Amino acid sequence: MKLNRRDFLKLSGGSAVGLTLLDVPAVDTAGDRAQQIPLKNKIGDKLTICPYCSVGCGIRVAVEDGKVVNAEGDPDNPINQGALCSKGNAIVQIANSDRRLKKVLYRAPGTSQWEEKDWNWALEQIAQRVKRTRDANWVSKDKDGYLVNRTDAIASLGGSAQNNEECYLITKMSRALGLVWLEHEARLCHSSTVAALGEAFGRGAMTNHWNDLANSDCIMIIGSNAAQQHPIAFQWVTKAIDKGATLIVVDPRFTQSAAKAHIYAPMRSGTDVAFIGGMIKYVLDNMETSPQDFNMEYVREYTNASILVNPNYSFRDGLFSGYDATKRSFDKSTWQYQLDEKGIPRRDSSLKDPQSVFQLLRRHYSRYDADTVSRTTGTPKETFLKVCQAFAATGKRGKVGTIMYSMGTTQHTNGSQMIRAYSILQLLLGNIGLAGGGINAMRGESNVQGSTDQAILFHLLPGYLKAPQNVNDSLAKYLTVNTPVSKDPMSVNWWQNYPKYFVSLLKAWWGNAATKENEFAYQYLPKSSTNNSWIAIFEAMDIGTIKGLLIWGMNPAVSSPDLNVCRRALGKLDWMVVADLWETETATFWKRPGVNPADIKTEVFLLPAAASMEKEGSLSNSGRLVQWRYRCSEPPGEAKSDLEMVNQLLL
Repeated sequence: MKLNRRDFLKLSGGSAVGLTLLDVPAVDTAGDRAQQIPLKNKIGDKLTICPYCSVGCGIRVAVEDGKVVNAEGDPDNPINQGALCSKGNAIVQIANSDRRLKKVLYRAPGTSQWEEKDWNWALEQIAQRVKRTRDANWVSKDKDGYLVNRTDAIASLGGSAQNNEECYLITKMSRALGLVWLEHEARLCHSSTVAALGEAFGRGAMTNHWNDLANSDCIMIIGSNAAQQHPIAFQWVTKAIDKGATLIVVDPRFTQSAAKAHIYAPMRSGTDVAFIGGMIKYVLDNMETSPQDFNMEYVREYTNASILVNPNYSFRDGLFSGYDATKRSFDKSTWQYQLDEKGIPRRDSSLKDPQSVFQLLRRHYSRYDADTVSRTTGTPKETFLKVCQAFAATGKRGKVGTIMYSMGTTQHTNGSQMIRAYSILQLLLGNIGLAGGGINAMRGESNVQGSTDQAILFHLLPGYLKAPQNVNDSLAKYLTVNTPVSKDPMSVNWWQNYPKYFVSLLKAWWGNAATKENEFAYQYLPKSSTNNSWIAIFEAMDIGTIKGLLIWGMNPAVSSPDLNVCRRALGKLDWMVVADLWETETATFWKRPGVNPADIKTEVFLLPAAASMEKEGSLSNSGRLVQWRYRCSEPPGEAKSDLEMVNQLLL
């Protein structure tokens, strides 16, 4: 009889194996007596999702007398299947830490101590600050005469630790208040991913799923140490290896992941473009000499390789055609496809036309020979060629390879170019849209993906709809600008449904009065014409434009690109609200060494927040699996969920 772990535990209730788990007789070692020891079931019957690395591990939580006493991996969760790393186990410490916030704390301007306050007082005071700041700094029309209905004086940051429902409500509240300064963690970690994968595939997320890694014939980890960062997810890499897959790790350091690799390729940090460029050249050269080793039908029919590009397109001395040195920007008109008389892109199925994307790629990457790549990256030539040979083998029909990356790729000034190169390589090899294939952008917090989907970002609305700009002065114009049109009958063009999605959002926020023909709801949305992203927020704060700041489960005083500017800017605010589990460096920026609290006039409201296992709601892991976590225990003291805070603040 075969038993899984769950069945074994159920059947072992009366055996010695279950002594540490169930109420069973325990026999003392002296053998002179048996005694009944009332042991509690520590497995736990309450379910939550791990708040850490976005793998989406299920956790069974045991609670005794209202206190979390144990946490174990949920054997029914399809991702971790009962396994749990040290991070997941740490939720017991989070729930029981004596450093958790239990009361609302208030720091008056110029003071050096916290005062305890009650929730009613805090919510009333915060609401007054928000309304007063909003009213005093309301912009109905901007300097160009456009109707914008916004305030430039309040910003909101965070967060990826919140449930989807909390993220959605934060976004809805922020937009309803007229905020255009709206950001969260994804801007700092994976914004380069969205720019690259969104351009390549229409979505800036992990293309496959954690479990799907087990279906790969070759896995290349670059810009990530998945064995340490996502240890439970790495079990699926191990399963692939057990089935014969090759693991390649490209990294400046010999990491835990590299220790498991069949091929480890050391490289200089930031030289991914050269490394992947060399791999692309290797594939293109071998396609020319050995096309039978590649799925040329896939390349011809399911990528843009056969499409012809404007004859005036060029690339010289590191610059594409159309560059304007005075404006430091490109005129992209020469980058467009050639169109036939019906407005459909022209193709050359032979892939031999010099203006085909395929041939332009060949010319572009011709300079990335193995010797040049080795000199640039520091990777030994023979090791680089081993990588090329192993990964290029996935281009053959019936084989598939995947790429895994995270912060080691995204945190570069040319991160988007690196990731775009990954997508070009995978498309040439036919590894997109297959089980075991794809490009897996690994997130770092439990709901980074969900909070991005729910659009706690200045340039997006929920569902990846575009935040309207000031020049989109009518709903009709906004929809025209953002709805793509294709004359190609073979084009899926899913975004042709853009008007339906957008009007649905307006209805969700403003009711049935919102229609495609009705400007009423659309004009309520705040509109901007500037870059309102992370760095710009703190620059605006530093010069006094932003006067109030709402922070949801983030700690920018230790995570911002320029901490000196960040902490100085916090001291220029009139007021700041921080919702968190802990007394963070952001909340206590006025206590830091080298400053006199008396000189800092920022009012600070510190709100005690519920932890992940103390609230319920849905979240989306890296692979976009939507999961539900249940409330396992009560938050300590007077702590509340972010959902409750935002709801009460709006009321």
